[in-house]
Amino acid sequence: MSRIHAAAASAAVAFLLASCSRPSSAPTGDLKSQNQRKPAPNFSLKDADGNAVNLADYRGKVVLVNFWATWCGPCEAEIPWFIEFEKKYKEQGFAVLGVSMDDDGWKSVRPYVASHRINYRVMIGSEVVSQQFGEIESLPTSFVLDREGRIASNHVGLIDKVDYQNEIVKLLQDPKSAALRDAGDGTGNGMLAGLTGAGVRARQRP
Repeated sequence: MSRIHAAAASAAVAFLLASCSRPSSAPTGDLKSQNQRKPAPNFSLKDADGNAVNLADYRGKVVLVNFWATWCGPCEAEIPWFIEFEKKYKEQGFAVLGVSMDDDGWKSVRPYVASHRINYRVMIGSEVVSQQFGEIESLPTSFVLDREGRIASNHVGLIDKVDYQNEIVKLLQDPKSAALRDAGDGTGNGMLAGLTGAGVRARQRP
């Protein structure tokens, strides 16, 4: 897997981390309209137990797909939020999937998952999956999918926790996005369109 290079100076990262808890006067999730949503590309990756994780199998759930790495400071800031979301909304049909882009794979990721007590499924990403999602160049990069497996929002860099939460709640409560797990073929092979431009970049890996 090619290394993802990040260009922000440490000062910029420090500012970004500080901004993650900045209060917002009117926090709202920036969801795409129904007709703007494109099917998320399907992928099949192995989790820490060697079990296959197929994104298509999550059709019928609201899913947050997070591309991250153990060396990424902003990624570490988000992880406690995702742990909380997984615990709080799992029974309502929500799931977090973490796709690590660490070059050394499970050597770094396995102990990190254990030490941070991550309660959602984590996989090791690949160059192919990165390309399917529009070439992941900045970390963290996240995609929030509706129950039909379509990309309802995507975020490059660190955003406020409340923005994620608002998006998740809206999608869970939206009857128009509800779909049976076995509706259609669930392959989600459409290519991602309309990615945001260069976002906040994680600090460079040492």
